Amino acid sequence: MDRTITIRGTYTPFLFHMLFARAPWRLIFMPLLPFGFIAYGLKLISREALKTYNQRLLLGSRVSIAKITPHIERYADKVMRSNSYAKAIKQIEADRAEGRQLVLATASYEIYVNAIAERLGFDNVIATRLEINEQGQVLPKIIDNNCYDDAKLDRIKTFLDEQGLTRDAIHIRAYSDHITDVPMLEYADEAVATTPSLPLRLMAKKRNWKILDWN
Repeated sequence: MDRTITIRGTYTPFLFHMLFARAPWRLIFMPLLPFGFIAYGLKLISREALKTYNQRLLLGSRVSIAKITPHIERYADKVMRSNSYAKAIKQIEADRAEGRQLVLATASYEIYVNAIAERLGFDNVIATRLEINEQGQVLPKIIDNNCYDDAKLDRIKTFLDEQGLTRDAIHIRAYSDHITDVPMLEYADEAVATTPSLPLRLMAKKRNWKILDWN
């Protein structure tokens, strides 16, 4: 989703949207943010740990999903209004017109991806899931893995199993802008590199994958 359908990433803007909408006082934690990125850069923590570290600082450790849902809806509207490729949306509409089942697979958090996917008309979402406790509070804890790289492909395969779909009975067209989605693109029948990063653009040319530029 990020930089494939959207022009810019959505994770960090989501956290800041929530911060300013709910608790601007959390800006006092801003000086702590670089430490997470430094630790990740030094490979002291995982990508999952970095995401939940930032979430804990900017969103909080226990946040009522009911209370943040209106803010999530407004954030989704903002993404659609000012952070989405018009050509990507036209392609989604074209795929829907072909009768395809539309599945949005992304490393972004499911709690806000669902709202964006609904506006785009997707049938299903495969995204990074956060734990929600019995009190309906969102915790800074990722269920299973960050939906990224090989883990994204694993989630896609699990989804197909849950849907009762066998690989040889379906045709998969996959879109991505980033080299980390190569496992998914290789798994697809039809791989499409969209406004790709340089590494993916080079690989797409080597593999004769279709390249689309949304700009």
